[in-house]
Amino acid sequence: MLTLYYAPGSCALATHIALFDAGAPFETKRVDFGAGEQRRPDYLAVNPKARVPALATEHGVLTETPALLAYVAQRFPAAKLAPIDDPFAFAQVQEFNSYLCSTAHVAHAHLRRGTRWVDAGETDAMEAMKRYVPTSVAKIFELIDSKMLKGPWVLGERYSICDPYLYTLTRWLGDDGVDINSLPKVREHRARMIERDSVKRALAEQDIPA
Repeated sequence: MLTLYYAPGSCALATHIALFDAGAPFETKRVDFGAGEQRRPDYLAVNPKARVPALATEHGVLTETPALLAYVAQRFPAAKLAPIDDPFAFAQVQEFNSYLCSTAHVAHAHLRRGTRWVDAGETDAMEAMKRYVPTSVAKIFELIDSKMLKGPWVLGERYSICDPYLYTLTRWLGDDGVDINSLPKVREHRARMIERDSVKRALAEQDIPA
């Protein structure tokens, strides 16, 4: 049995959706960030990074969303969540998800997680990062909208592990000061995702709105 550790509305939502897409047997454990559970010894024993998601498997614990999504696709190949039989196409999946992880998510984190990059006492630097978030995030999603979203799904006609990850990050656009209506393909992708049963089930389990 797989166990997904998550915080509601975090990037763990992408793996949560993918596990439902895959028809995987799994359970979930909520990590209450408001209560500081991510820093408690029992959770640090699971993930010493003190972050989510973490996926406990029979072989050990995996962290980092691109790795978890790739694992789900490869562990449950019948679900066809990635072109795992085509090295180039699978690398393109990893390319997209790595961009979300290393660039889009990092830009978003500048809004509330500035202490990852500068000391909390550097108030000018902290405020500068926050002010730039609407601009930096908008540029990232304009590129996704114009060049990287190839069809109704990220890869074109084929739904994949890229789609729940993109959906998860588009949920944050409003807080980042970006109008999703300026991104027509991203907006349509989000609307399409909301209709999927796997998305509805994950949202319901995390008790968060669509």
